Amino acid sequence: MDFFHIYLPIAGMEFNILILLAIGFCLGVMGGFFGMGGGWIVTPALNIFGFNMALAIGTDLLHIYGKSIVAVKKHAKLGNVDVALGLLVSLGMMVGVELGARIVMFLSAKGLAGPIIRYIYMGLLCFLGLYILYDYFSATKKREAVKVETKTTKAGLAAKIQHVNIPPMIYLKASDVKVSFWVLAIIGVLIGIMAGFMGVGGGFALVPAFIYLVGVPTAVAVGSSLLCCIISGAYGGFSYSMKGRVEVIAAIILLLGACIGAQIGASAIKYVRGYGIRLLYGIMLLLAAFSVFLRQMEMAKTAGVVVLGAALAISGIITLFLIKGLITERA
Repeated sequence: MDFFHIYLPIAGMEFNILILLAIGFCLGVMGGFFGMGGGWIVTPALNIFGFNMALAIGTDLLHIYGKSIVAVKKHAKLGNVDVALGLLVSLGMMVGVELGARIVMFLSAKGLAGPIIRYIYMGLLCFLGLYILYDYFSATKKREAVKVETKTTKAGLAAKIQHVNIPPMIYLKASDVKVSFWVLAIIGVLIGIMAGFMGVGGGFALVPAFIYLVGVPTAVAVGSSLLCCIISGAYGGFSYSMKGRVEVIAAIILLLGACIGAQIGASAIKYVRGYGIRLLYGIMLLLAAFSVFLRQMEMAKTAGVVVLGAALAISGIITLFLIKGLITERA
């Protein structure tokens, strides 16, 4: 159906506008629900459907900036944004994003960006997905999954990190956590490098980092990570545009779909318990990793079906959570 195809001048190719809208909508839903900008799906998806890797990264970072604004506004109304946490981590992220972007440009010049970044995506998404599923099932066995999370437990690695007393110490009121500024800065720089290198806002790593390393409650980790995605996405989009690696038309279309989806995702989180969020998050990460593997094996069409089908399925589940919650609330 040529009617739905548009020409993208920077990419130098025609692209189906319905695919862009669908990707944007799904990432809006999942981004608002999981607290991530969505690059871990959009960058591989754009690459699967024909964008070179550097262009996919730059375009996605610009889209992340716009979409995250919508989701953050919704989360702020629900009290799920720790502004101090988001701003402090974002300072380190901007440094990291620029470093990551320069690495991508170097690899692109050598013709190595695509395969190297895809292998890193596979490894990282699998690791995070499996760890989150392990955490979920371990908690279920201990009957912790039935408890509504009002605060993240102070046990484990987060408690040890909170005892790192290197001034200046920062008290994060919204998260009820006291932590060293340098811990937040290091998290920001490392995830920023990942964001600039992989074309992500950093939310898919920020949410676990805030929960497991800093000790932030799940809902607040989601909202605060989206604030970081706004800042890192804005800087990353600017940096890549200066390098001629941003397809603005595609980013705008992605954003149109995402603006609608983000409202659904951010609203649905109100009706799902913390560990329920983590279960869906882990499943989606593993499905995304599988689609990247298929793309690397030169099975682009199958990879496209997997990544878009999985995104639509998870978005549908999240929408059902919202509908069920609204019906129960009204009853």
